[in-house]
Amino acid sequence: MFDYILKGIFIGLLVSIPVGPIGVLCIQRTLNKGKWYGIISGLGATTSDLIYALIAVFCLSFVESFIEEYRLIIQLVASFVVLLFGVYIFRSNPVRQLSVQKRNKTNYFNAYVSAFALCVTNPLILFLFIGLFARFSFFAPQDSFSYIIIGLLSVLIGAFSWWVLLNSVVDIFRKKINVRGLWLVNKVTGVLIIILSLGGVLYTLLY
Repeated sequence: MFDYILKGIFIGLLVSIPVGPIGVLCIQRTLNKGKWYGIISGLGATTSDLIYALIAVFCLSFVESFIEEYRLIIQLVASFVVLLFGVYIFRSNPVRQLSVQKRNKTNYFNAYVSAFALCVTNPLILFLFIGLFARFSFFAPQDSFSYIIIGLLSVLIGAFSWWVLLNSVVDIFRKKINVRGLWLVNKVTGVLIIILSLGGVLYTLLY
């Protein structure tokens, strides 16, 4: 069970860490309005992740017999999907995705809803969840309902923990952070995801 929870937290972190539009939005709000605006925005993104994670679980259970029969091929394809995601993150420039809205009046509710809307309209997250769940064999057809709930909660803990950590660090160094430095974060994150996917291919072929 402990290993299962750690896997879920790790998956949640992998989904949240890349600095895409939602990450830049959270950082922008922390820099302009304070830490809690960034954290509440991260909570909106985490809620969207929950929806996509539930859909991903349904997709996996709906084709469970197919997955069991072609598990090797599916894991290789899933690793390839994660690889493409890593390349996408590596090549993206988060600064171009940033639209500064310093004069906009944003309360906590608006921060939550706008972040949720931005994240839920990105279907890439669904395919990333499906790929990661298949890659780590996170959900099995025989899993009980309580087991699935624990798994989803661990994913959410990992995702939301990242937003709390990110915005807390940004808040501490808010006067020193150059937003263009996020470009380097994307490069490092992209390389790590690519390495992870290649390691997954080797693990699948060797074991």
